[in-house]
Amino acid sequence: MKRPVPAAEPKSQENDSNDADQIILPTRINNVDYTFEKNGNAWFVTSDIPTDLSIQIEENTFHMHKYALLTKSGYIGRVEFQPTSSSLEHNIKLDNFPGGLATFEEVAKFCYGLPIDLCPNNVAPLRCASEYLEMTEEFEDGNLISKTEAFLTFIVLASWRDSVIVLKACEKLSPWAENLQIVRRCCDSISWKAFQDKNELIDDEVWWFDDIATLRIDHFGRIIAALKSKGTKPDVIGSCIKHYAEKWLPSMDGNVEGKGRHWYAKSDRHFSIISGMNQEGDISQNKEQKMIIESIISILPPQKEAVSCKFLLWMLNMAMIYSATPALISELEKRVGSVLQDADVQDLLIPRYHNKDRGKLINSPEEKTIHNIDTVQRIVEYFLMHEQQQQQQQRTEELEVSKLLDNYLAEIATDPNLTISKFQVLAEALPANARLCHDGLYRSIDTYLKSHPSLTEQERRRLCRIMNCQKLSLDACMHVAQNDRLPLKTVIQVLFSEQVKMRAAMESKEQTTDGNARENDESWSTTKKEMTTLRTELEIVKDRMSELQRDYSELQQEYIKQINKQRSNSGWIFRWKKIKNLSLFTEKAMEDIGDQEISNQERSTPNTGRRQSIH
Repeated sequence: MKRPVPAAEPKSQENDSNDADQIILPTRINNVDYTFEKNGNAWFVTSDIPTDLSIQIEENTFHMHKYALLTKSGYIGRVEFQPTSSSLEHNIKLDNFPGGLATFEEVAKFCYGLPIDLCPNNVAPLRCASEYLEMTEEFEDGNLISKTEAFLTFIVLASWRDSVIVLKACEKLSPWAENLQIVRRCCDSISWKAFQDKNELIDDEVWWFDDIATLRIDHFGRIIAALKSKGTKPDVIGSCIKHYAEKWLPSMDGNVEGKGRHWYAKSDRHFSIISGMNQEGDISQNKEQKMIIESIISILPPQKEAVSCKFLLWMLNMAMIYSATPALISELEKRVGSVLQDADVQDLLIPRYHNKDRGKLINSPEEKTIHNIDTVQRIVEYFLMHEQQQQQQQRTEELEVSKLLDNYLAEIATDPNLTISKFQVLAEALPANARLCHDGLYRSIDTYLKSHPSLTEQERRRLCRIMNCQKLSLDACMHVAQNDRLPLKTVIQVLFSEQVKMRAAMESKEQTTDGNARENDESWSTTKKEMTTLRTELEIVKDRMSELQRDYSELQQEYIKQINKQRSNSGWIFRWKKIKNLSLFTEKAMEDIGDQEISNQERSTPNTGRRQSIH
């Protein structure tokens, strides 16, 4: 480059084309006062010296002097100037300039020696812009690169809040901010201060959750990774992730910060997406939500204490709504299975989502169910697989999960599209010894029968076979005796089971010694009450048998009428005989029950010196 020489007047266009590297400048340019004036999309430097360079940023143009930039920027010295319609100016277009228009305006002031104010909001864009323009110490001591680097190192990174502000500004500076290590340095600074001061999770000292929750998900993930590497406690990291998810994702109760597109109804306890998720206006937002969900799942600490089962189930709902990667959904199901004993039945009521845009016809009743039962079934299977590896805690947790599963079955039993097969498979998913009591299972079966009145007798018997009559409490047995929805055979089985338990109890009391007479009398009093209850149940069954007998008489009379009218057929006779045989069988069974009860009462009266009789 030739040495700049002063000129009193502009050169002609012909000479300018031959001596493009000669620059028009005042003899002492640094003593000249410059200001910038804006006219529409154009910026002008107010000076007595004509400008000879126009720089285009997006749709805006800066009219400047070559000398002001050549003394600061290596990039400007290497670029090939393009002639313009003006005889004095050449044109440069800066594509993808970091920070855009506002940042270049600050750079231009710096090139003219005007003061600029560095602050956390503009230092990252200015650092990237100075790198873009190659404003190194080679051209001037204290050039823009060194000034911005010093501000980042000694001011920004020493402050928590300034580091967060700079990291937030870096979201619009990719890939420059990454390549210049601004993101890494800010993330390290933030994570170190969080680890050093806040490794103990205290309710009134989680303000830093709010600060980093404002960051983009990839920068947030970098901070979480740095916290993990420094040994931050899993529950602290988990709470921070939960706070971030609650800020950026739709919540179960419809409270979404900064978003109002999706909400979820509480009345039917399942999600209802209100303004279609696949509308053109929502596509970009849906992609962003999906990316956030998948990133959150990926950075969750593996420890059980990191996040709650409720949070995992909420994330599972979100993952299915936004069609997250199947591998991540499967991973969530496994994690829920490992802590299923901590779940709440309401959180397990995962709705079945149908993608209407796929054009898939839904004909199967199972695909029309309100709740996603297949997912819960897989979670239970994962729980069993996990518990096989944790034998010491298996029994206790299985009992907890059996209660949870029975409550879940009672909730979904009201679904009109739930098939018996699906209900039965889920009810029998746990081992036979997982339930000490079958009262909860009986309640769910009864709810299903009530919600599906059109079941055949065979289907009702099939459903009741899931239940073990010997594991029902006395209260449940009393309810069974009065339940018209149950098959008669099931009712009789329950009563026989109660009689067997009564006999075992009475035989056990016969083995007591005379020294325990008082205790024996108290036990006998309790047994007598139980037997009185059993007698009441038997009376209820006898009443039902009487009703069947009346029905039988009515059928017999109807049969006679049909004979008289010569309209009888073999099918009617067969059904009448079947009912008759059933009635005779049931009467015989009830007589046997009565005989056994009397016999048991006579044999089981305690021999304590104070014999009592049952009236």
